[in-house]
Amino acid sequence: MAIEVVEYSDQWPLQFETVSEALQAALADVPVRAIEHVGSTSVPGLAAKPVLDIDVIVSEEHVSEAIEALGTAGYAHRGDLGVAGREAFRAPDASPTRHVYVCTEGTLHLRNHLAVRSVLRDHADLRDRYAAVKIELSADPGMDSATYIAGKSAILQEVLALSDLTSLERAQILQLATGH
Repeated sequence: MAIEVVEYSDQWPLQFETVSEALQAALADVPVRAIEHVGSTSVPGLAAKPVLDIDVIVSEEHVSEAIEALGTAGYAHRGDLGVAGREAFRAPDASPTRHVYVCTEGTLHLRNHLAVRSVLRDHADLRDRYAAVKIELSADPGMDSATYIAGKSAILQEVLALSDLTSLERAQILQLATGH
């Protein structure tokens, strides 16, 4: 299946706000630390797949409560999909298209999301280089998700080099992305 990357849309932050409000309501009885708009749609000016990535951050002892509350709200729990400290959900509708994750605070996966967002928001040159890589990869009609993710790894390592993640943590993230 082809990978679609589109120009940045001013609608993405507005869509996030709408979804965030609904998530807050669904999670009203769960001590949520934060609901964060992450991924490329959270970076103004960055071309992206038109899919919001949303991290619901909770402490470890409240993960099961968050899973239950989102299930009650119609979100289908998909498990951790191989990423410890992150529980994935399929949204009950596609408006907007989104990936929702319950993330345990402090995990490397969450810190990676927040670091990439922060660096790309602060460094337009890297944002534009990252966009160019994504657009080039998505131009291949035979591109698959695994190859697309691996193809972005080199530029993402440059991005993460400007973050507060250690070299060991960056190596772990690279290993997850490329499988080596």
